Amino acid sequence: MTPAARISAAIEVLADLIERRRPAADALKDWGLSRRFAGSKDRAAVASLVYDALRRRASSAFTLGEETARALVIGMLVSQRGMEVEEIAALFSGDGYAPAPLSEQEVASIVTRNLAVAPGHVRADVPEWLWPGFVEAFGEEAVAEGEALAGRAPVDIRANRLVVTRERLQAALAHLQPEPGAWSPDALRFQPGPDGRGPSLQSEPGFFDGQFEIQDEGSQLVTLLSGAKPGQTVIDLCAGAGGKTLALAALTGEGTRIVATDLDSRRLAPLHDRLKRAGAGTVEVRVPKSRGHEALADLAGTADLVLVDAPCTGSGTWRRNPDAKWRVRPGALAERIKDQAQVLDRAARLVKPGGRIAYVTCSVLPEENDLAVEAFLERHPGFRPVALRDVLAAGEVDFGLLARFATRQGLQLSPRRTGTDGFYLSCLAAPA
Repeated sequence: MTPAARISAAIEVLADLIERRRPAADALKDWGLSRRFAGSKDRAAVASLVYDALRRRASSAFTLGEETARALVIGMLVSQRGMEVEEIAALFSGDGYAPAPLSEQEVASIVTRNLAVAPGHVRADVPEWLWPGFVEAFGEEAVAEGEALAGRAPVDIRANRLVVTRERLQAALAHLQPEPGAWSPDALRFQPGPDGRGPSLQSEPGFFDGQFEIQDEGSQLVTLLSGAKPGQTVIDLCAGAGGKTLALAALTGEGTRIVATDLDSRRLAPLHDRLKRAGAGTVEVRVPKSRGHEALADLAGTADLVLVDAPCTGSGTWRRNPDAKWRVRPGALAERIKDQAQVLDRAARLVKPGGRIAYVTCSVLPEENDLAVEAFLERHPGFRPVALRDVLAAGEVDFGLLARFATRQGLQLSPRRTGTDGFYLSCLAAPA
């Protein structure tokens, strides 16, 4: 496919997902199945165009004056890919499989583009109904934070210290040009290529040998700061596929009892193979027998640490899933807030006197972060927030600089602040 034909394909996919209000992944899959002539590079290029257009959906619609698939692609070529009107016109020639030529109005919109007069949520490319939360979270930096969340994400991996050091792993992957992470002592980073994707890390021999896991540095960082120590009893209450479970196992070693569970047993399915590959065979996986079954009843009041990687809107991961920010609805946020309250209450029953709950989300919304913690503290007045200076005193690395990103009850990471996904952490101490 020519570059112009790929543009036409992206417009077609976007028109489908807008009209049918369906996930981008589904629209791309259907397009690929009906276009067998498109090779893997073509499919990747079209997907990159679609996701880049979704990153800049609000600002592109403002620039072109309409929220059509064509307008979103044209606006994205200007804002995300930095193209001049002449370059865009060459792609929109109308020849062969190219899109129809630019109209006079489209040319004028590109030439006179001025987002300075746009509302804040448009400049930030954030859904309007979520904008008050962004302003509450970031104040005068809200637009810049939204812009950062609209960018492309790097690919981070965590060196599995049970098997290898970061230095050895970096040398083994030198052909892929990894960079040491800025915060986590186990992180290596790979910058996205022109198509927005990173290297094919899961085909590397080191991956099969358990030397590393793909994990955002922010996820690594909140795990490091959770307070897990060797010899403790640690529960990963919302383990899912086990990214943080694996990190906890590598961090604390064999003398620690780590129990992983999740209310959705299907999410736990990949964890068994991941634990085996990583050499973390001592982790205990508790699979609930049915929805609502408490698989940890015998552990009530025994955990030194309960890690709550709470279900959330995922607003902190919009760089990786730009489709998600336009699909989230107020009802979904309300449901996540209920889920967060329930899982925190469950954690309170599991932690022992004087133990700790580490509450984590991949969200930047106060409703899911500080406000969720404050609601928990009202329901459980014996608990108290752990002072941030104590949270940051992780020992092996000086995390003091992160104190700049303190919130009322915890710590907020973000692409603009820390170069990571938007993770939130609050540590809560149980009454002794």
